[in-house]
Amino acid sequence: MSSYRISALTTWAAQQNGLTEADISLSSAVGDASFRRYFRLTLPNGSTQVVMDAPPEQEDSAPFVAIAKRWHSAGLPVPKVLAANLAEGFLLLDDLGNTPLQNLFTDDATTQAYHAQALTLIAELQNRAGPDALPAYDTALLGRELDLFTEWCLGAWLNLPPPKSWQAIREHLIQQAIAQPVVSVHRDYDAMNLMVHDQRLFMIDFQDAVAGPLSYDVISLLRGRYCRFSSEQFNDFVEAFYQQARRDGRLPSSVDFATFLNQCHAMAAQRSIKVLGIFCRLTLRDQKSGYLERLPHFLNHLEDSLSALPLSTMPSSTLAQQTKFAEWVKRTLRPAIEQRLAGLAL
Repeated sequence: MSSYRISALTTWAAQQNGLTEADISLSSAVGDASFRRYFRLTLPNGSTQVVMDAPPEQEDSAPFVAIAKRWHSAGLPVPKVLAANLAEGFLLLDDLGNTPLQNLFTDDATTQAYHAQALTLIAELQNRAGPDALPAYDTALLGRELDLFTEWCLGAWLNLPPPKSWQAIREHLIQQAIAQPVVSVHRDYDAMNLMVHDQRLFMIDFQDAVAGPLSYDVISLLRGRYCRFSSEQFNDFVEAFYQQARRDGRLPSSVDFATFLNQCHAMAAQRSIKVLGIFCRLTLRDQKSGYLERLPHFLNHLEDSLSALPLSTMPSSTLAQQTKFAEWVKRTLRPAIEQRLAGLAL
């Protein structure tokens, strides 16, 4: 970040509070996988705010501001936008502290309790915020996300061709996603994007929210970066969410639990495949570090999801291709990733 931009951001943040640069203290907070950067602004009375720096040539902050205002008005726990300069890419936000949810995963019981709390918040999001104003998470977008895997993970990083079963599994995962009820989807509902403040969970980094499948945020949480749950734990979490969704009317009574669980496993496979591609793109195109070492974790998620898909619900042609794809992941993709990682100094 240039000294000029730091100076401009500091001057703007001070002005929003009726102060001068000399009256405030600005310190680095955190960054993320995008080009956004965050700073903590300390005011003369000791109170703090967060300043987001999102260069407009690289990040469009308008969706974040619009969604934040709508969700805040709906009573959802999100940071309040105190001021915005979209032309410069500067935002002034409530300070939600320094405790992302994963910092509290200290033992199994605590981890499960917080995941249950986070699932309840997904229900609140889906019940309170309608999806109509959000971009559609449609067939085209789902397909583009899956193709990040073949382009960046297989092609650019591994130099490996996709298996013959790829097109069939790609189509099946997309169809399982669009068959679900459409709700507001955070789209990166992982523990790192849930801040614990005043003993309450707050959602951040929701600028990519879409109108999409009911199970997507559930999967972002349960098949995220920090935990790998057993099949029994996973099923219990999904059933609790399913029962609540039935009671709230987000799921019609015609959808039984087996069907919804199948959709969740397919959604989990879709997201794991997408993440493998995104992490390789972040490394190769955006020069971000620390992502390749996370590939084995999501490869585990992918294998868990593929092995749990109930084959009896698939057409015979899809079943054969799914079986071949799962075998390819185990015997070709995993060794290729492990060998490539072994040659790197991570």
